[in-house]
Amino acid sequence: MPDRIPRRADELLHEFVDRAHELVRNQTHMDSLLAAVVSMAEDLSLQSVLERVAQSAAELLGARYAAIGVLGEGGMLENFITVGIEVDQVELIGDVPTGHGVLGQLITDPRPLRLHDLHDHPMSVGFPANHPPMKTFLGVPIRVRDTVFGNLYLTEKERGADFTGEDEDLAVALAAAAGVAIQNARLYEDSRSRQRWLEAGAEASAALIAEDVPSHEGDLDLVAEHALRASDSVLAVIARREGDRLRVRTAVGALALAAREDLRCPKALQDADQERRAVILSDPEEVFGPGAGEKLGHVMAVPVGQRSPLSGRDWGNRLLLLARQAGAGAFSGTELASAAAFGSHVGLALDLNLAHRQREQDLISVDRDRIAQDLHDLVIQRLFAAGLSAQSLRRYTADPGAQTRITRLTEELDESIRELRSTIYSLHGHEAREEGLSQALLDAVHETVRDAPIIPRVNVEGRLEELPPALAAHLVAVAREAVSNAVRHSGAGTVAVALTVAEDEVELVVEDDGKGFADPARTSGLANMEQRAASVGGTSRVDSAPGSGTRVIWRAPLPR
Repeated sequence: MPDRIPRRADELLHEFVDRAHELVRNQTHMDSLLAAVVSMAEDLSLQSVLERVAQSAAELLGARYAAIGVLGEGGMLENFITVGIEVDQVELIGDVPTGHGVLGQLITDPRPLRLHDLHDHPMSVGFPANHPPMKTFLGVPIRVRDTVFGNLYLTEKERGADFTGEDEDLAVALAAAAGVAIQNARLYEDSRSRQRWLEAGAEASAALIAEDVPSHEGDLDLVAEHALRASDSVLAVIARREGDRLRVRTAVGALALAAREDLRCPKALQDADQERRAVILSDPEEVFGPGAGEKLGHVMAVPVGQRSPLSGRDWGNRLLLLARQAGAGAFSGTELASAAAFGSHVGLALDLNLAHRQREQDLISVDRDRIAQDLHDLVIQRLFAAGLSAQSLRRYTADPGAQTRITRLTEELDESIRELRSTIYSLHGHEAREEGLSQALLDAVHETVRDAPIIPRVNVEGRLEELPPALAAHLVAVAREAVSNAVRHSGAGTVAVALTVAEDEVELVVEDDGKGFADPARTSGLANMEQRAASVGGTSRVDSAPGSGTRVIWRAPLPR
C-alpha cells in the first residue's frame, strides 16, 4: 500500500510534465501561426504574399519543401511558388506543374489530403527528371468562404515522420489566413492595374488630341509605348488584319519586328477582330511563329477603336498585341477589361487625329488644285506665247549668232514648260507615302539604342527604292535584331550599320566594338536572322572573337 502512493505520484507528475510540454508546444505553434499571419500583411504584392505563405508553412510544420499553387480562370494552376528547391534545380526541372496527378486531386476535390507516400496514391503520375525525391505529403485548399484561390502543398516532414492531424489543423488555419491575404493582394493588384491603365489611356489620349506627335506612325508608337508600360509586358505591337495575316504597323519591346512585316492571325484573333473584343492567347507561337515561346508568354489582343469609315480608310482594323515575358503570370480578367477600355479610348483619339489630318489634307489638296490651275491657265500659256514670239523673230534677222540665241531661248522656255507640267501632275497626284527604307532603318537603330550608352552610325548606299517591300522589311528586322544583341550582350561603345544595294544583291553589315565571343550557343535571334536570309535565298554570317567585337553580315540576292 505505501508503494502505490509514490508510484501514483510519479504517474501524475509525468502526466503533468507531458501536458505542460503539450501546452508549450501548442503555445509555440500559436505564436508561429500568429507570426506567419502578421508577416502576410507586411506586403500587398501577390508574389510576396505567396512566398511568405509558403515559407511560413514550411517552418511552422517542419516540412523540407512547401509550395503554393494559384488557380487560374480555367481551373488549372497558373502560378506555382516553391520553397526548399534551389533556383538552379527549378530550372533543371523545367515546366512548373499545371494541376495533374495528386496536385489535381485537391483542385477537383478541395479538401485536406494527408499521404504517407505520394507514390501510393491512385492519381500519382510520378516526378519529372531532376525533381528531388518526395514521400510524405500534406495538401490543403486555400479559400475564402466558397471561393478557392489555390492550394498549399507540403512534403517531406522532418525526420521522415508523417504529417499528423495536428499538422493538418495548423495548415488549414494558415491556409484560411492566407486566403484572406491573397484576396487582399489580388484586390490591391487589380486596383493598381486599373489605375495604370486609366492613367495610360488618359495620358495617351491627351497627347494624341494635343497633337504632340506629327504623324500616323508617331501616334501608333505613342499608344504602343503607353500600353507596354501599363500592362507590364515586354512586347507591344499594333497591327492591321489582312485576311489571315497581321500587317505590323509598329512594334515596341523584346522582338525585332519591322513595320509592314506579316504575322500570323489565328482564328481566335480573326473572331476577336471581327467582334471587336479583347482576347488572351496562351501560346505566343500562334502569332509570332516558332521560337517565340523562348522569350514570350501569354499574349493579349485588344481592338483599338471601333469600326468606322475613317479607320477603314487609312488605318485598317487595328489590333494591339501585348506579350508578357516567358514564365511570367498570365493576364487577369481585370487587365483584359481595362485594356479593352484603353483600346476604345485611344482608338477614338486616333480617329479624331485622323479626321483632323484628313481635313487638313483636303484643304491642302484644294490649294494644290488651285495653284495647278493657275500655273496651267496663266503661267504656261504666257510662256508658250513668249516662245512663239521668240520663234517669230527668226524672220527679222539672218545673223547666225542671233539665230543660235533664239534657239537656246526657245529650248529653255520649252524646258520650263515641261517642268511646270511635271509640277502640276505632282500636285494633282500627291498622296501620303509611307516612310522610306532609309528612314525606317534609322528609326529602328535609334529606337533600339535609345536607353543604352552606345553611339550608332548608319550608312546607306545604292538605290533603296528598287528593293521589294518584303525584302526591305527583312532588312529592318535583321538590323533591329543585330543592334539589339549588341546593346544587350556586347558592352560596346559604338555600333555601325551599313546597308549597300548593288546591282544583283543587297548587303547589311552590323558591327560593334564590344567584347565579342567564341563559339556562341545558337540563340533564337541568330536563328531568326538565318531563317530570314534562307527565305529570300540569302546568307547570314556572324564573325566574332573575344576582345575584337562582333560583325553580322546578311546578304540577299535581288530579283531580276
